[in-house]
Amino acid sequence: MFSWMCVRLCRLSRRTAHSGHLSGRLKITYINTRKLHVSNKCLQKKDRLYLKAIYEQRKAQLKDYDLPANVNRKAIFANNEVQLQEIEVYGFDYDYTLASYTPELHDLIYDLGRDSLVYNSKYPEGLREMKYDPNFAVRGLHYDVRKGLLMKIDSFHHIMLGTVYRGLRPVVDEEVKELYDGTHVPLESMNTFYGTGLMHQLMDLFALPEITLLANVTEYFLRNSIPFDPEYVFHDVRSAVQDIHLSGQLHQEIMSNIGKYLVKGPEVLMLLQRLTEANKKLFLITNSGFPFVDAGMRYIVGPDWQSLFDVVITNARKPKFFNEATRPFRIYDAHTGTQSWDRVHRLDKGRVYQQGNFSLLRQMTGWFGSKVFYFGDHVYSDLADVALRHGWRTGAIIPELENEIDKINATDYKVAVRWGMVLQQMIEYCQDTTALEDTEILKEWLHERDLVRAYAKEIFNPHFGSVFRTHHNPTYFSRRLSRFADLYMSNLTNLLRYSVDHTFYPRRLALPHESQPFASMFT
Repeated sequence: MFSWMCVRLCRLSRRTAHSGHLSGRLKITYINTRKLHVSNKCLQKKDRLYLKAIYEQRKAQLKDYDLPANVNRKAIFANNEVQLQEIEVYGFDYDYTLASYTPELHDLIYDLGRDSLVYNSKYPEGLREMKYDPNFAVRGLHYDVRKGLLMKIDSFHHIMLGTVYRGLRPVVDEEVKELYDGTHVPLESMNTFYGTGLMHQLMDLFALPEITLLANVTEYFLRNSIPFDPEYVFHDVRSAVQDIHLSGQLHQEIMSNIGKYLVKGPEVLMLLQRLTEANKKLFLITNSGFPFVDAGMRYIVGPDWQSLFDVVITNARKPKFFNEATRPFRIYDAHTGTQSWDRVHRLDKGRVYQQGNFSLLRQMTGWFGSKVFYFGDHVYSDLADVALRHGWRTGAIIPELENEIDKINATDYKVAVRWGMVLQQMIEYCQDTTALEDTEILKEWLHERDLVRAYAKEIFNPHFGSVFRTHHNPTYFSRRLSRFADLYMSNLTNLLRYSVDHTFYPRRLALPHESQPFASMFT
């Protein structure tokens, strides 16, 4: 849905128009005003009161305008056009794709990682008093490994001021600008293609406990005046969190209390059955081991879950699975927990395979290109290579999207964003004045715009704001998402809302040098 608001300082009367999009017809309102000459010429001193009048008029008029319609939190959103009728093969990751986890999982990861630091790396016992805060961080943040700073970066490599933290302490804007010679982070300092490097990006939902643990350890050292090197702390925390995955400790904890950590419902089974009934081929590629995946899928789908899949691949080592051709497939025997020694020449339904690589998968199945649709939660390891190198269609699962949409649908947020846009338009049209009184008014408007921006940011998260945008630009995470994912959604089962022949269309957004669509309607 959309609604247009055209606010110009050169007109004063209002009229209305209507437009329909997707779910219904929405009322569209705009202002048609008398001409006010604002160009390179300075406003005269006598116009000072007129600027104030314009401000009050715009604020009063907005109260009568219809707010944008709500966004459906279960919808699927398109970065690229996708025709499902052309898809012959559907592939899935396991964690946070086929399997959805409860919030308790993050507490578990945090506690296990923290305890590993204390017991194995001999970090201070007092760290055990610092608990996981689910409201601290958001996905997609960057961590400067050498400076020990956590921050949000936009799609143009600029740091969003007000989102830089050392431990749990915000870093003032002046210090940030001094540390980075402004707000721009050079390309060579940014993360690599896969999200690693000195400016490390924390990309998946498993990273949220890691981010919080990193911030809490830093905060503990600062509070207790314990000298430390941020780079050492970063690598220690990362190793602790990775070890609980690699050792199997995390998987054992989940399997021992599977109802506490896994979300159960009929929707996943319904989706898989719908696809198989439509004669679609299904496959699973996951980095997790088979015993863990089997326990989860039995809980979510049922004991016969493997019958729904044509190919099951575990311990896949993504992203290496998609960009290296060194590891062959090996058959996994679920009864003995061992791998075969014979070379695999074909991929059979009902068997479980480990490792392997993309080249062999294509060779043995004939699945390639845009007839394959793969879904995963990790923008880099799941989606980047298959989208750019292999031409698969891709779908990103972003569970926090529902919470973001709830905030976007809030009346306070809609009002704040709309008023912020109007303020910025007024500032843009009046900025060339040199009269002292008018300049002071513009400063007041700029200050109010900044307050509105800060308020809108805090609606999402008081520390870092939205996962998807800074004040006016997409975040770096959002940019990567739009590059590597044709579609994105909060849950895989959102597909149940659409037919297997549905076509998803992206919005045509006006570029800065283009006029707004239907602009002639407003002049």
